[in-house]
Formats: sequence, C-alpha cells, structure tokens
Amino acid sequence: MIRIVTRARLARLEDAARTASEQARQTSGAANEAFGRHVRELWNVTDRAERAEATTNEVGVLLSGALAELSDAQQEMLRKDIEIRRLREELSRGPREGEAVTVLMHHGEPHAVYASREAAHADTATHGYPADHVWTPCDERPAAAFTWRCEAFTYNPASRGFHRAHVSVPRVLDGAA
Repeated sequence: MIRIVTRARLARLEDAARTASEQARQTSGAANEAFGRHVRELWNVTDRAERAEATTNEVGVLLSGALAELSDAQQEMLRKDIEIRRLREELSRGPREGEAVTVLMHHGEPHAVYASREAAHADTATHGYPADHVWTPCDERPAAAFTWRCEAFTYNPASRGFHRAHVSVPRVLDGAA
C-alpha cells in the first residue's frame, strides 16, 4: 500500500513531532528537577542521620561516664554506711573501763577528741605542726603554756566519766621544804 503524504499532513506531523519533543524536554527537565530535589533531600536525611549517630555516640560516652561515677558514688556511700554503722555500734556500747581517749588541746583549750594519740598527732600536722615532731611528756606548766598538747583520759566507771591518765609530776625545787 502506498500512501501519499501531503504538505499539510507533513506540516502537521512536523508540528506534532516538535510538540512531542518539547513535551519530552519539559518532562525531562521536570524529572531532572525532581531527581535533584530527591538527591538534596537524601543528602539532608543522610546528614541528619550522621549527626544523630554522632550525638548518640557522645550521649553513650557521657552515659557510661555517668554510670561509672554513679557506681563509684554508690560504693563510697556503702563504705560510709558501713563506717556509720560501726561508729553507731561503738557509740551505743558506751565506754569501757580503762578505755582511753586523747584530747588535743590548743593553748589549753580542748580542740578535738581522738580515739588514739596517733590520730591527734596527725591532726596537728594539718595545722602546720611538723609531721615528724617528737612529742615529749608535759611538765607541770599549765596547758595554756603549750601551743599543742595531747592529754590522755581514761574511763572510770565508778565516776561514770573520763579522768586524766597521767598527772603531771611537779618539779623538785632545790632547797625547798
């Protein structure tokens, strides 16, 4: 079959081809714009995901540090609780006969009471006294004559109180009767 194409038909076909080409170009442009939007959106979503992951890692590190601190604090509280119980038991039993305490005096005034002489000596080191200071027994001078003085007191159940463990020995005066 032979078909005869007229100029009018050819013009219509060329016009339809141009229209189709223009529509294809517009569709391609719209598709490119849509693809660009999708790529930008994908880029933004990926960036947000990476930042969220980094933040999650930072929060994880902070949380693990906080948990370690919490664990340390709980252990410290447990140690202090045990020490408080021990001290309460010691306090509730009351003093026993012959049990001694050491009173640290500063210029004759009681400064603190300690369970041992060593603890009192260590405390004077915190107040500027040398840690290697040699402590000697006090003479009959009044307690106020000494910057720091340690006095031992023992419990006497008969009087229900503590008494000085060592009474200072008075000096012998030459020729005095």
